[in-house]
Amino acid sequence: CEKIMELLGQNEVEQRQRQVLILSQDRFYKVLTAEQKAKALKGQYNFDHPDAFDNDLMHTTLKNIVEGKTVEVPTYDFVTHSRLAETTVVYPADVVLFEGILVFYNQDIRDMFHLRLFVDTDSDVRLSRRVLRDMKRGRDLEQILTQYTTFVKPAFEEFCLPTKKYADVIIPRGVDNMVAINLIVQHIQDILNGDICKWQRGAVNGHSRTYKRPFPEQTESSSVLAASKRSHLESSSRPH
Repeated sequence: CEKIMELLGQNEVEQRQRQVLILSQDRFYKVLTAEQKAKALKGQYNFDHPDAFDNDLMHTTLKNIVEGKTVEVPTYDFVTHSRLAETTVVYPADVVLFEGILVFYNQDIRDMFHLRLFVDTDSDVRLSRRVLRDMKRGRDLEQILTQYTTFVKPAFEEFCLPTKKYADVIIPRGVDNMVAINLIVQHIQDILNGDICKWQRGAVNGHSRTYKRPFPEQTESSSVLAASKRSHLESSSRPH
């Protein structure tokens, strides 16, 4: 997602003026109870289970964005496993890149997407990325590997991998696959240029009802492109 933003030149545009934005599923982790947080701090809470996400808030937020509304998105602290009081203001955009490990799991949310991309990355690469990321968050190697074998890998196989069947496009090698990324960039540019006005079906991982960017007083529908992988404001590289 970040590479796409870079190639489109959108990462250099002021937030309010961006035509393309990234939104991460990681933002929508549920608020934990005291008992759940205690488990999380010991690496004993399953953050890769569908129930770990606030799907109602996720659905409402995406719906409001598609309707051209300005929304406030939660901020999540992965060190303390807490939803912070501060929120991030997200302004309407023409194309929304929504990414996460389980963005295709919930049907109500899945059906909102107009182009669905599944990023297929080698399991060793996923594990090595996770180890490096979690060590930066202050966790020790033994806890990271225990959590991986106890929760992450089983959840990937049970909940994440089966959603691959919903993808319109499967991208091997992730950010290293520049052929695929350039095709997606061109597709988004066509949408922004108005060359693609309508979608034939109501939900494909990325864009439905896409039009030229409206004036501020107008509220046109946005396009939503979902990538079943992590990356974004919080560069997390979950094993997927």
